[in-house]
Amino acid sequence: MKCVLAGCPELDALTGHVRAFGKMLTQLQGDQLPQWIEAVRADDLPSLHAFVNGLERDLAAVTAGLTLPWSSGVVEGHVKRIKMIKRQMYGRAGFGLLRKRVLLA
Repeated sequence: MKCVLAGCPELDALTGHVRAFGKMLTQLQGDQLPQWIEAVRADDLPSLHAFVNGLERDLAAVTAGLTLPWSSGVVEGHVKRIKMIKRQMYGRAGFGLLRKRVLLA
């Protein structure tokens, strides 16, 4: 692995940036996001620049997500489950039947 990274400086830089972002994500270090974005912009990595552009569209929300200990994962799981039930009914049933299926599941 090290010889592959040594042979391709772009891949080595990309690996470093992805690991740094992963560290921010797992250790809730959202305050380091602006420095990480500057470091990514300094390198010639177009695909990572596109990712950074997406992050910058709602920087406050991304920073909060990388900093605060709360998660909406449980809610997202329920939404996914309800959408799956709705897809199983092929869009033919109204709200009443969907409500009954969700409450009985």
